[in-house]
Amino acid sequence: QVQLMESGGGFVQAGGSLRLSCAASGISVNNYIFDWYRQAPGKQREFVATLTTSGVTDYTDSVKGRFTISRENAKNTIALQMNSLKPEDTAVYYCNVAINGNIYWGQGTQVTVSS
Repeated sequence: QVQLMESGGGFVQAGGSLRLSCAASGISVNNYIFDWYRQAPGKQREFVATLTTSGVTDYTDSVKGRFTISRENAKNTIALQMNSLKPEDTAVYYCNVAINGNIYWGQGTQVTVSS
């Protein structure tokens, strides 16, 4: 059974940093492509970052140079390091993985950035 659990969210002032974690169970994070998405109040869920099995990353333009996605094999987690946070980064952040046509999501973690 595949399960994802996000953690690390919180309240931070603009310019601050947070590190989110997505802990996976039932699978090895080394074998799949993982994504981070976010959903702000009243808005659709949007793509934030992706990490392939070969270590290739990609980001939405608004977070390039500020966010870094990485794989922590020893912990079987996917991390999202977020620096220079802005109020517009405020959202619930979710990780996901697609396996054999099924998409699995975690429950999300809230990030709030004050101005």
